[in-house]
Amino acid sequence: MAETDEFDRYYNGMLYSVMRWDQLTVFWQKLDAGAGWYLYAVGQDVPTAPSAADTVQKFMGELDGLLRREHHEDYCAIVYADDLDAPSFIKIYDPNHLGSSCGSSATKSSIVPGWLMSKMPPRELETGGVVTGQRKRWWQTFLGDKA
Repeated sequence: MAETDEFDRYYNGMLYSVMRWDQLTVFWQKLDAGAGWYLYAVGQDVPTAPSAADTVQKFMGELDGLLRREHHEDYCAIVYADDLDAPSFIKIYDPNHLGSSCGSSATKSSIVPGWLMSKMPPRELETGGVVTGQRKRWWQTFLGDKA
């Protein structure tokens, strides 16, 4: 229960945006891949253990490529962290399922991120929509490639 409370504090807490693509490049370089990151593709199974450093490194590289290919903007602004210099919690929004990442005041709903990187065990999040076959295949391919 305490881990879930900590996760929720981070998930619902103040996060800072990586606004530009060059900042995202620097941001990835600051992350310690061996720091015990849980990698969670929302809508897929919740991880029960942190990923190995090489898996985290590969995830960051592949996800960076996906974001740059599919987010057709000259800015990033879809990666958020609790601390841009030494993060413990990162939300990464799917470029193909953005809506309004700040949510809608009329419906009191918000867009759920596509992926999370967390140093504490995550809890299952409701997607609020359908995870596309393309995203499921990307995640399953990633999981299959890490072995």
